Amino acid sequence: MTGASGWAWAAAGAVILGLIAVDLAVNRGQAGMRRAVLVSAGWITAAAAFGVIVILWRGGGAGQEYFAAYLIEKALSIDNVFVFALVFQAFAVPAAYQHRVLFAGVLGALAMRAAFISGGAALLEHLSWAGYVFGALLLAAAVRMARGGVRGDPRRGLVMRGLRKVMPVTESYEGARFLTRREGKLFATPLLAVLIVIETMDLVFAVDSIPAALGVTTDVFIVVTSNAFAVLGLRALYFVLAGAMDRFAFLSTGLAVMLAFIGAKMLLAGVVHVPVAVTLGVIVVVITSAVLLSVWQQRRQTAADRPHHLQTPHAGPAYQPALLGPAPRPVATEDKHDGAADSAEATARMRP
Repeated sequence: MTGASGWAWAAAGAVILGLIAVDLAVNRGQAGMRRAVLVSAGWITAAAAFGVIVILWRGGGAGQEYFAAYLIEKALSIDNVFVFALVFQAFAVPAAYQHRVLFAGVLGALAMRAAFISGGAALLEHLSWAGYVFGALLLAAAVRMARGGVRGDPRRGLVMRGLRKVMPVTESYEGARFLTRREGKLFATPLLAVLIVIETMDLVFAVDSIPAALGVTTDVFIVVTSNAFAVLGLRALYFVLAGAMDRFAFLSTGLAVMLAFIGAKMLLAGVVHVPVAVTLGVIVVVITSAVLLSVWQQRRQTAADRPHHLQTPHAGPAYQPALLGPAPRPVATEDKHDGAADSAEATARMRP
């Protein structure tokens, strides 16, 4: 397990905290689609810039490890977004309060994942069989993801039942507050229940993503910073992708293939050595293929649902020439009486 000096941790922490402060100051309230896209692009740019700094500081090998770990977490976070959307829908969370839950959830996820990464890296360093356990966990996660997973109603799960045993929960939301007082007694609001469910699910997701990142590198600094940049962009990514859940039909399959590859890599580490560059290339190809296949499937479905008209695009009936019989007689106009009178007068003049 390689590490970084104290000044590197301090500098990375200052950069991350500074970006969080900027994000909090700029993105108050419910984010529109345009702003969410710009913020998400900004977080991706910041992550890429930090990766360039890692390359200049520690070399290309460390940079490859950083970008591979970042892409793993970023790809898996897309699936997280869809689950978060289902939680918000199940609890009927107003759109104006969702950003508050996501921001608090991101801060909690950063602290939880940092501890998880440190513990996982220590296990891999001191226990030779820990890599096989992580590899088996990734293969199990790949099978579960390929089957679509099992997602019950979060309102009736263990988290909600546990919270109700600790304190009473109000039936309705109290603005954007997590806690409220009624008649001097402390109550939890449904928004706190949503936050706890989100954090619990992120812990479940970390069981998949952290071993996958540790399958690329055991450098705690690289895994922590790559996870941090991927998770910090999760809030903006939610507002970009929440309305497009059905457009990524092949995403779960691609993520399952990616997790299975890294799991097999960890299980076969003593027999086959897979370079980090190859791992990074496989991740890019798998995720790109999943996205492109999803786009192709969406366009194909849209084309199939579009009505097909066999008529020509020209207005009016199509021209059909008469093949048999005489030409149609002209229809009399409103001046037919005048024409008949003129003909009768001409005939009378011709008589002797």
